[in-house]
Amino acid sequence: MPLLLRQFKRIAGANKHSLVLGGSASLFLLIVAAEMMAPANVVGAYGFVLPILLVATARNRRLMLLTVALCVVATYIGLLRPTKPGRFVSAVINRTVVVAVLIGVAYFAMTREEHKAREEAARAELLRANAQLVEVKDALSRSERLAALGFLASSVAHEVGTPLHSIAWHVQSLGEEPSVTPEMKEKIAIIDTELSRVVRIITEKLSSTRQPKPAPSRLQLEHLVQSVVALMEPPFVGKVVRLKMDLGAETAVVWGDLAQLRQVLVNLLTNALAATKSGDEVVIVLGRRAATFTELEERRRAGEPPVETMVTLTVRDTGCGIPDEHLTRAFEPFFTTKAVGDGTGLGLFLSREIVVAHGGTLSIESVVGKGTMVVIALPSYTELAAGMAAGSDGKH
Repeated sequence: MPLLLRQFKRIAGANKHSLVLGGSASLFLLIVAAEMMAPANVVGAYGFVLPILLVATARNRRLMLLTVALCVVATYIGLLRPTKPGRFVSAVINRTVVVAVLIGVAYFAMTREEHKAREEAARAELLRANAQLVEVKDALSRSERLAALGFLASSVAHEVGTPLHSIAWHVQSLGEEPSVTPEMKEKIAIIDTELSRVVRIITEKLSSTRQPKPAPSRLQLEHLVQSVVALMEPPFVGKVVRLKMDLGAETAVVWGDLAQLRQVLVNLLTNALAATKSGDEVVIVLGRRAATFTELEERRRAGEPPVETMVTLTVRDTGCGIPDEHLTRAFEPFFTTKAVGDGTGLGLFLSREIVVAHGGTLSIESVVGKGTMVVIALPSYTELAAGMAAGSDGKH
C-alpha cells in the first residue's frame, strides 16, 4: 500500500493535471478514513467512484490503473476488520460488487475521455489543415499579383523607356553648356545618374519580371547612405523634415549589389518622407548586432557559411506610424494606403525581395502617432569573406 501511494504521487507530480490529481488523492484519503471508521458499511466504498472520475480527466492509462488498484485494495481492506459471525461471505460479495462497479466506471470514464481526446486531436488537425489552406491561398494570390506585375511591366516599360532616353540625352547636353556652374553640374550629374538607373531598371523588367540576382561586391554602407542622402535631401528640405545620419564609429561593410541596395534605401526614405510632416525627423543609423538563431538556421539550410554578426541599417522616422491592420500587409505586392497615382504598393515588397536575395532580413516596427522603424540586417562582409575562404580551403 505505501509503495502504491508513492508511485501514485510520483506520476501525479509529473502530470500537468496536478490540481485534479491532488483533489482525487484527497478524496481517496477521506473515503479510506471513512471506511476505517465504519468497515461494516459498504456504501462508503462506492465513494471511490469520485477519484476515479477525476483521474480519468488526466487521460493517463497508467495513472488510471494505479488509481483503480488503490481503490480495489482499499475496498477489500475493510474485510480485515472484525465482522459479525456469518456476515463475512456477504461482505465479500458486497465489496466484490463495489469493485466491479469501480472497474466498470473506470473503463467507461477512460473510454469517454480517450474519445474526447481523439475528437480534440482531429479538431486540431482540421485547424492545421485550414491554416495550411489559407497559406496556400495566400501564396496563390501572391503569384497572381506577381503575374499581374509581369504583365504591367512588359506593357508599360517600353513606352516609358523611350521618353526617358530622350530626357537623359537632353540632361547630358545641358551639362555641357558653358554657362553651367559647378554646383549646377553636380545636380545635373545626380539627375543623369538617377535617369540611368531608371532606364536600367526598365530594361531589367523587360527581360524578366523577377527581381534580378544581385551582382555583389565589397560595399561600404557609409558611402551608400551618403550618396542616397545627397539625392533625397532636396525634397526633405522642401517639406522641412530633418534628415540625419548616424554612421557609427565602425566601418559597416557588406557583400552586396550597390544599385539594388541603393534602390531599397531610396524606397524606405520615400516612404518615410510621405509619412512625416513639417518639423518631423528621419534618421538613418548604421550598427551591428548578433545574428539570431533563425538567421543562422536559414543560412545553414541554404548551405551558406555561418555569419555571427549582422550589419544593420535602420531608417527611423517620427511620422504618423502604421496601423496594425496595415502593418500585417505591408509586404504584400500592390498593397498601398496612398491615393491612386501616388504609389504602386510595390516598394516594400521589392525591397524585402532584394534584402532576402542578399541573405538578409527586413523588418518593420511602428506605433501610430509616434513613428516607424525599418531595420535592414545584412551579413557582415568580414565574417562572410572568412567563411567563404574557409569553405574554399575545405574543398581543396
